[in-house]
Amino acid sequence: MNYQPIENYGIVGDLNTVALVGLNGSIDFMCFPNFDSPSIFAALLDEGNGGSFQLHPLFKEMNTKQLYLPDTNVLLTRFLSPEGVGEITDFMPVEELFNGKELIRRVTTVRGEVTYEMKCRPRFNYGKSIHTVESVSDTEVIFTSSGDDCTVLRLRSSVPLTIEGADVTAEFTLRPTETADFLLEHIDKGHSSELDFQTFITESLFETVNYWKNWIGQSTYKGRWLEMVNRSALILKLLTSHNCGSIIAAATFSLPESIGGGRNFDYRFTWIRDASFSMYALIRLGYTKEAGAFMQWVSKLCTDIKGQNRLGIMYSINGQRQLEEKILDNFEGYKKSAPVRVGNDAYGQLQLDIYGELLDSVYLYNKYGEPISYDFWKDLEKQIDWLSENWNQPDEGIWEVRGGRKNFLYSRLLCWVAFDRAIKIADARSFPLNEKWRSERDTIFNSIFTDFWDEDKKAFMQFPGAETVDASALLMPLVRFISPKDPRWLSTMERIEHELVSDSLVYRYRPGLAAPDGFHSHEGTFSMCSFWYVECLSRSGQLEKARFYFEKMLGYANHLGLYAEQLGFQGEHLGNFPQAFTHLGLISAAYNLDKQLNDSRNKDVNNHK
Repeated sequence: MNYQPIENYGIVGDLNTVALVGLNGSIDFMCFPNFDSPSIFAALLDEGNGGSFQLHPLFKEMNTKQLYLPDTNVLLTRFLSPEGVGEITDFMPVEELFNGKELIRRVTTVRGEVTYEMKCRPRFNYGKSIHTVESVSDTEVIFTSSGDDCTVLRLRSSVPLTIEGADVTAEFTLRPTETADFLLEHIDKGHSSELDFQTFITESLFETVNYWKNWIGQSTYKGRWLEMVNRSALILKLLTSHNCGSIIAAATFSLPESIGGGRNFDYRFTWIRDASFSMYALIRLGYTKEAGAFMQWVSKLCTDIKGQNRLGIMYSINGQRQLEEKILDNFEGYKKSAPVRVGNDAYGQLQLDIYGELLDSVYLYNKYGEPISYDFWKDLEKQIDWLSENWNQPDEGIWEVRGGRKNFLYSRLLCWVAFDRAIKIADARSFPLNEKWRSERDTIFNSIFTDFWDEDKKAFMQFPGAETVDASALLMPLVRFISPKDPRWLSTMERIEHELVSDSLVYRYRPGLAAPDGFHSHEGTFSMCSFWYVECLSRSGQLEKARFYFEKMLGYANHLGLYAEQLGFQGEHLGNFPQAFTHLGLISAAYNLDKQLNDSRNKDVNNHK
């Protein structure tokens, strides 16, 4: 089958879910009506069984371009041919304005007289459920799933629709400036019969454009890489649930980390780690409202888990913890990379670092957003008390290895962060605290410098006795555990460069040398780690190198400025897409590099006075 590359897609969304739109005009991935709902379009994972929403001109030959309307999540796909020029405007009216659950596609002919073809091929419940198609009128049809999901969709159009088996098609011709509109919506939505269909499309388009422009206008970032930082912020917002305040790790499931390998996981959930880092990035840009919504979500979680031993590493969007992993045998996988998984068994893992990421985000929100409540503090207190009794044990770590637990450096480092930030919050707010936290913090500090330091390799190792370093160690100066210019850190960074860095790209670890990850596949470089590396360079004063590598990394984004989780040997995108971790890493690296460059310039100016 002829799969579009992962990097050939843009996304649109309504703060409930997203759709991936290819350069060829086909929507090949969409879970509906929510991020973690079963898919209705998943041709990206199985062209035959997955379903798609195709829309394109019938040109003999053409070039295509995609762009976002500036500072919005409204996507234009443009088709260019000697026969004419046509374009599709794809968007989803946002939950905050329209209650969401709608996908709108507007086709416009720019030049020439252009004939278009539309094929709407939904495949409900991950392609497992059959469905019926009912004609309401020549411009309206109803799709009804026969499966347990009971999803019902309505497709409305400004041009006549034809039912062909389980699909709906249309062929139509538009002259210059003429438009045709398609609205796919959840059947529980209704529109006033008094409102003209075309008028509704036009008004919702302008209101959606204004919503995104107003949102991005609140960003406090005005630095050198404004366009890329704004795009990354817009992506993080698209991955955020308006109703719950949680943020998912990525929009997709089971896009492979290596072609033909087994590392194909579902990322449509909220990892405490990823979401906390995302809030850190958004707070830096001035988005305290989003940070506050996430804090409310976490506060509810802490209430929900009072009777349990520990915080879960990941949850569904609405806070459910059971995310049982299943394999979809009916999907062959992207480029036949099976198995295709939904759900994620990592929810049952022990990953001690999540306490540090969460407490760091709470610390920042308490400092730059709103003071946290007493009740929220008491719930957090219980979690830190649990950690004080349990931090000194092996876990699966940040990379969620499935080959056995280890005493990972990163987990130990973030346990230190958890105690350190909890103490700082308590001191800032005069909260009483368990004095054991200070002794545990100091014990971890000393342990990292003694147990994880390899005197022969002059580096902090992945775990005590390990033969390799781990890119997650790049967080050591970023979380202010060690000075970015400390000799021990600089020699560790040299070791990371030697083992894990390829040009500007960084592998997260070397599977052959590191803790076994339970899989036998070669993965790509991890884009978030590449941005961590840039930030470490800038903080250590290596500004020219940092800027050079940062701007090279920007060149690996797709045509719209989006990143998947990893980059393959030829720079192809691998893993789920778009990946929140990568985009928040870009924001943090850009923010810090800007600051360091400005400080250096001001220092030079003052020295020459």
